[in-house]
Formats: sequence, structure tokens, C-alpha cells
Amino acid sequence: MTDVNLTHLLEQMTIEEKVGQLVQLATPFFKGATDRGEITGPMVQMNISEEDIKQTGSVLGASGAKETTNIQRVHMEENRLGIPLLFMSDIVHGFKTIFPVPLAIGSSWDLELAEKSAAIAAEEAAASGVHVTFAPMVDLSREPRWGRVMEGTGEDPHLNSEFARSFVRGFQGDLENDHTKVAACVKHFAAYGAPEAGRDYNTVDMSDWQLRENYLPAYKAALDEGCEMVMTAFNILNGVPSTGNEELMRGILRGEWGFEGPLISDWGAVKELIPHGVAEDAKQAAEKAMKSSVDIEMMTSCYTNHVQELINEETLEESIVDEAVLRILRLKKKLGLFENPYRGTSEEKEAAVILSEENRKTARELASKSMVLLKNDEVLPLASDQKTALVGPFSTSTDILGPWSWGGSAEDTITVDTGFLNHIEKEKLFISEGCGIEEGTEDQLQSALEQAEKAEVIVVALGERSDMSGEAGSRADIRIPEVQLDFLRKMKELGKPVVAVLFSGRPLDVREVIDNADAVIEAWYPGTEGGHALADIIFGKVNPSAKLTMSMPYSVGQVPIYYNRYSTGRPKDAPDAQVRYVSQYLDIPNEPLYPFGYGLSYSQFEYGALTLSSDEMKYDERLTVTTTVSNTGDQAGDEIVQLYIRDLVGDVVRPLRELKDFKKISLEPGETEEVVFQLNESQLRYYHANMEHKSDAGEFEVFVGTNSRDVKSKTFRLVK
Repeated sequence: MTDVNLTHLLEQMTIEEKVGQLVQLATPFFKGATDRGEITGPMVQMNISEEDIKQTGSVLGASGAKETTNIQRVHMEENRLGIPLLFMSDIVHGFKTIFPVPLAIGSSWDLELAEKSAAIAAEEAAASGVHVTFAPMVDLSREPRWGRVMEGTGEDPHLNSEFARSFVRGFQGDLENDHTKVAACVKHFAAYGAPEAGRDYNTVDMSDWQLRENYLPAYKAALDEGCEMVMTAFNILNGVPSTGNEELMRGILRGEWGFEGPLISDWGAVKELIPHGVAEDAKQAAEKAMKSSVDIEMMTSCYTNHVQELINEETLEESIVDEAVLRILRLKKKLGLFENPYRGTSEEKEAAVILSEENRKTARELASKSMVLLKNDEVLPLASDQKTALVGPFSTSTDILGPWSWGGSAEDTITVDTGFLNHIEKEKLFISEGCGIEEGTEDQLQSALEQAEKAEVIVVALGERSDMSGEAGSRADIRIPEVQLDFLRKMKELGKPVVAVLFSGRPLDVREVIDNADAVIEAWYPGTEGGHALADIIFGKVNPSAKLTMSMPYSVGQVPIYYNRYSTGRPKDAPDAQVRYVSQYLDIPNEPLYPFGYGLSYSQFEYGALTLSSDEMKYDERLTVTTTVSNTGDQAGDEIVQLYIRDLVGDVVRPLRELKDFKKISLEPGETEEVVFQLNESQLRYYHANMEHKSDAGEFEVFVGTNSRDVKSKTFRLVK
């Protein structure tokens, strides 16, 4: 169907039919849905009629080939013009095969494997009838109290941008011709990751300079990669809620960036303009959202009940509605839904691809490459003939999928004890829960002590329940719950080597864990194959290589904390710094417990001298940065070599470090590899006070190392 045909279709549509395309309703509203009932309760409160449902343009949350086919079939029979439905769902880090949460995927620094995970999620979802996924979430965040940090890939704009591109490629591919792909919807536009006090849905207030310098790049990268849709953020930005922010949506998104795809609100966000205090009622909320170019209203009925009235009153031009409808129809056309409303939906394909052996294999590989070894006092890896106690609330738990894994199931999840039994004889593994997540009993503790007494080494599986992070999962105290810390202390008192494994959706304050364990692994929420992946690392089948993409705070009092911070006029580490009158805490260090880019290996890597091809770099030339990395350990291993720069004098202050490139290398014991980076002028650009994006001639420092803290450096000058 051509654009001409779409325009002709638009001309045939009534106002009611046009408005219907702008509405997204949840699955239970639709005939053919598995759990569809009478229109009562919330449906009545929304003033949604059966006729409105017939005109609706998209469905939220339906999945399964049988259900989506039934809903689409009934809809096509009842919709006057035969306009197919779009099925959208939150396929964030896997559909049925659940991969690690995105923050963990970020810790892998593996762009190709991230892309593959998205492609697998897309294939499973597409076979089940899903057309659009509400992913990737690319909200940059420096705030571990915010629960949704688990849904993004960290605190760095460059790395977030690279992962944004990878996820979009994986989800979408050749969308028009490949029915195993789904359209991606980047979210949440914009700056949702910077809420005051880390509290979800809260105020965001930042300068335009900060917004453009750090928070917008990853959204732009996703769109440059061809991402088909954008979702608005819940938060206000500089006083205006994103869903009614005309300057942000029509100004930057559509004007500056030229985005022509559909823009959808998050759940209920149009009507939330009322409690935000910028709309007096649902009618004004509809007007503001439409004028801000929000094409689809998710799960409120401001558009259904008021857009036609606004047009009749000439408060809203019908041409704005037509633009929105045409954007939605174009996406349906690109997906091929006018020719085949059922697209790649197939119960047979669904059965073949979901949780396939190959998909599980990829999930296991990515999970093992995402787990960060934080500490290892020559305890790991364990030998398979060691008598091992596996204790703690996550020792047998299936709650390791993490938030936004609604398609996953407990029965498909490989638990930690199951994974261990692939490496160690049952007679040598002693299992006990020991305590719960937030409370425990004396009987639980005594059972764990008895099991631990039999062992040579103790593995303690600790962490957060999955509902303690994710959306609406903000926490002011980001330590492990006290009952678990007390349990860990009692295990340490036994005088045996202790390995602590952390399951979480955020960087935690882990000082007490570090103090009471000989080795510590941050496993995050590792997904369906998490138990296998963890055991692969603990027993040495896989050598850990992951590195943090969010700084791990020394204390919650430091947050927001991030590596690419700015200096002050009184930096603590200046050569002439005073004892007191510098930028510092009196009671804790300024530095995080573990910095961005940090992660250990069972191998040891030694960096050689850093060399530059020249001490000057012209605007039209490249600077070659070279180092050598040697594996001085006795195991083969992977190392993520990181390159940072610092602009020593700028028009505005510049970060002390900025990640610009990285390379993952594999080295055998005793092997040395030369690692070469090419630095160009575009990588030195930044936003000036007048919002001009350019570089300045002058002196720069370049750093290469194993993390953002432990680096070697050289200086060069950029010259015209």
C-alpha cells in the first residue's frame, strides 16, 4: 500500500475512526482476548464504548499467537475500513527466553551479543503476534536509588548510544521484509533517568546544556539507527511534563531531528497532565498532548472523549489529527499489516523458536559475560571436588529474571542450585536458604549453619527481590536488607572461605558484603539461564570479563555519583589543596567504592606504555593511540580496554574523563597484544554555552586502561 493509498484511506475515515487510531487499549478490552469480560469497572470509568473499541488502533500487552490472531480476526471483521490493529508489548530483555536485565547487558560491553539478544527476543515475540516492543530504554542515569536503572545500560552517554544502536538493529533488522522482526520504540523521551532524589515519576530539572551534552545522545543514536517509534517520559522537564511538552516534541524531536514516526505516551501519561497541574481537565490534557505531537494515547481516554469536541470548537486543527493518523498508518504499512494482518504470527513457529536450545545457549553466554567479579582473594574459581555450601535466599530462588520479564516463567528458569549441580556432585553440595529477603527465622539460620559446617567453602546468594527495583522500585536505602547482612556475618564467623553473590537491579552499597566475603560477584538479574551462567563462572568454566557501567557508590550519601564528573574551583586532589576548604565529604571518600569500567578476571592483565602517533592532531587528521596488554596470569581471558579523553580547557567545564572508545581482546596466558585506537576530531566535540556543538583547539589528555580510574595517560594538542 503506497502513501497515496494511505492518503485515500485517511480521506474515507470519519473523525471517530481517526481518533480511534490514536488510542491504545489493554488486551482485556478486545473481543477474542483470553480474559475478556463485560465492560465494567475501569472500562466504564474511561467512557469507552464497544463502538470505540472497534475503531481502536493498537493493543497493549497481548501475546501468544492464538490470542493475537483471535483479537485481530474479530477486529478485521468489525472495523468498517479493515484497518488492522498494532500489537505492542514491553519486550525489554527477552520475550520467553529472558536475558539479563539491560544494566547487566551493558556490563558485558558486548554490542554484538546485545544485538543478538534483541533479535532473539524479536523472533519469539513476532511469532507470538507482537509488532512493536517498548524498548530500548536508553535513559541515562547516575542515580542508583531509581529502580529503573536496571532497564538502561548505565551512566555514560557514549556507551548508552552504542547499546541503543545495537538493540534497535537487533529488534528491527529489515523490518519491512523480515517478519521475525518487530518495530522498536525508544523510551523515555526525555531525561527520565534524572528524577530528583531518585524517586520514580519525579521532577527533572536541568540546563539545556546538560540535557544535550549527556542525556539526549542515546535517544538520537537510536533514531539515527532507524528506530520506528518514541515513547514520552512521565517526568516534567524544566517545568513541563514531557507528554505535553511542545518544545521538546515538536521542537527537538520532530523539528531538529526530523523524526517522522509515531510518538506514544507512556501508560496514562496524557491524563496525568491534570495532577501535574498543567491541564485543568481531560479535555485540556488532550489538547496539550495533541499539540505536542503525541500520536497515541496509552490507556486513558482523553482523546476518545475530547478530540472531536476540540476540532468542532476549532481549538484543535483537524490537520494535526490527520498527521498523527498518517504516521500510525505508515507504520502499519511498513509492517505489512494491510496485506497480512497476522504478519509473522504462527503457533507452529512460536513452538519452534520459544526457549529453543540455541536461544538458551545465547542467554547463558550473555549472562556469564554480564556478571562482574568485584573481589577475589584467591578463592575463585572453585574446584568441583570441594565440599560447597550454597546458602542464602537466592540459593534455590526462581526470582532471578528481574523486572520487565513478564513473559518468562519460573518453571523455565535455571536456579543457582540447578546450575551448581552441573559442576559438582550432589553429595558435595549442601543447600539451605538460611533466611528470607527481608526476614528470617532461627530454624532457617540453624539449618544453614549445619550445612555450612560440612563444607570447605561457603557460597552465599544474596540480594533484592525483583520487585525491589524496576518501575516504581525506588529505594532510599540501597544496602542489602539487614537480615541478609547479619546472615552473611554469621557465615563469615565460621572461618571458612566465603563467596558472596549479589542479585540486584541496581548498584548497591556493598561495603559490608565486601568486608565479610573473600570473593564477591555482582550477578544482577541474569535471566532464564542465570543459574547455569553463575555456576560456569564460579567453577571456572567461564573466566569473568564484565565491567561496571554504573559507578558503585561507597555510600548512598554520594549519589548521584558518576565517573565523568567535573572539577571544581577547589578540587580535593589539587597539588595545593587545603585540608578543609576543598570539595569533599568529611565522613566518607569522594570516590565510589568501585568506579565505572571496573571488573576483575581470573587472569591478570598488564598494560604497557601508552604511545601517540604525534603530539599534535589536526582537525582533518586522526591520532593513533597505541598500548600493549599482556595476560600475565595462567588462564586465557578477555579484557575490555577503555579509552578516555579530557579537554583540559574548554568554553564550558569539561569532564575529568570521557569514554570515547573501547575494545574487547582475548589473550592466552603469556600472550601480549598491541591495541590500537584511532581518535578523530569529531570525538572531541562538545556543546558550548551557546549550544554550538564543536571542538576547540588546545591541549587534551588521553587515557587508556582497565577502568576509568586505573589508566595511563599522554597529552596532545588539537591544532587547526
